[in-house]
Amino acid sequence: MEKELEQLKRWISESSNIVFFGGAGVSTESGIPDFRSVDGLYNMQYDYPPETIISHSFYQRNPEEFYRFYKNKMLFPDAKPNAAHLALSRLERQGKLKAVITQNIDGLHQAAGSREVMELHGSVHRNYCTRCRQAYDLEAIMKPDGVPRCICGGIIKPDVVLYEEGLDQATLQKSVRYISQAEVLIVGGTSLTVYPAAGLVDYYRGTKLVLINRDVTAIDSRANLVISGKIGEILGQIVD
Repeated sequence: MEKELEQLKRWISESSNIVFFGGAGVSTESGIPDFRSVDGLYNMQYDYPPETIISHSFYQRNPEEFYRFYKNKMLFPDAKPNAAHLALSRLERQGKLKAVITQNIDGLHQAAGSREVMELHGSVHRNYCTRCRQAYDLEAIMKPDGVPRCICGGIIKPDVVLYEEGLDQATLQKSVRYISQAEVLIVGGTSLTVYPAAGLVDYYRGTKLVLINRDVTAIDSRANLVISGKIGEILGQIVD
């Protein structure tokens, strides 16, 4: 492990074109469960599977049940940035990190101070009326009384990508550009099983692909450096 950490620290110190691509594992150290771990959302018992509840068709068909699940299991307004978020923010301020590309919707990268954040799956902090497009913050969604509604009477929808919905093309294209031009690509806290987001790694053309994960991924053999462990603990150790 020491050898790998020293290698990563050296690559970071030598580069001014680093891109980070992360998933749910980046936020687990902030107390936000991921989807696929033993205690993740996919392993919770509901009348419907979580992936069904957070689909576009289910949202349209049964907004009451959608919001009951969404409010109870996907919103963590008291979560704080952990060592990984803070380390990435420091790297950006140092002029080393060009962008964070995240599959998370929790807004913790921005809370830590990161500015260039590509949110592939949207954000719980952005919400809008499906009728008049009025924007709302997270507080409007957190109200306990059922389906949140706009003053015009329309339903307020989170600006998050549900199953059966496509990713924002502008965000996707910008992410591709950052990754394809990166000198160092650090991938962490993601199982790399959710597409099309997971396919972004294929656009990397460099020779410093770093994987930081607790578990093995399908592309470990392609990486130039693999570090096993919690990403907050690892980045917290090596980023000054």
